[in-house]
Amino acid sequence: MKMSELKNFDIEALEKKDTELGQELFNLRFQHATHQLENTARIKTVRRLRARVKTILTEKKIG
Repeated sequence: MKMSELKNFDIEALEKKDTELGQELFNLRFQHATHQLENTARIKTVRRLRARVKTILTEKKIG
């Protein structure tokens, strides 16, 4: 998901997306710890996407 797509979301949708990504990141880390995760690059992707969501959420709350 690109930044331009995320900027079109409202605050509630961004908060929901942040929660979903946090849960997904938790599950990915758990799978990685138990050696069940095949695509370890997905952790990095989800972590960065969550950071983007948090950045846009902060921007919207401030301005």
